[in-house]
Amino acid sequence: MQNLNPKLELTTKSLTSLQEILSEPYSPIIRDAALLRFNRSVEIFSRLLKDYLCVHEGLVCDLPKPCMRMAFKVGLMDEEETVQALEMIDQREEVENITEHADFEEVAEEIYHQIRDYWVLMDRVCRRVVEAIEAEG
Repeated sequence: MQNLNPKLELTTKSLTSLQEILSEPYSPIIRDAALLRFNRSVEIFSRLLKDYLCVHEGLVCDLPKPCMRMAFKVGLMDEEETVQALEMIDQREEVENITEHADFEEVAEEIYHQIRDYWVLMDRVCRRVVEAIEAEG
């Protein structure tokens, strides 16, 4: 059975890094750094869920959105959190393609103001993963 501790550690470090930048006073530089850390955190968080679902639930998902839906099915997220998680994945894709927007400053601002809520979601679900693994222990 695969050990998820390295993935959990990486996810925790990434979320801590995101939380740190969100605690800084706002500036366009802080916003842009937060967007980069958000992008990385969502990617790492999605991989953690993917591995957890495979190892502990016997479910296979290759893409972030199906993984979020499966996390709902196994009780890691409620319906409202799942909707928020799916929106978070969409926002991450926006960040990846932000330079394609003519109004990229506006898009960056909009996403930046939602990152804190996404951080809370990822942190909460990550804690549930830890609890689920410990319960199997």
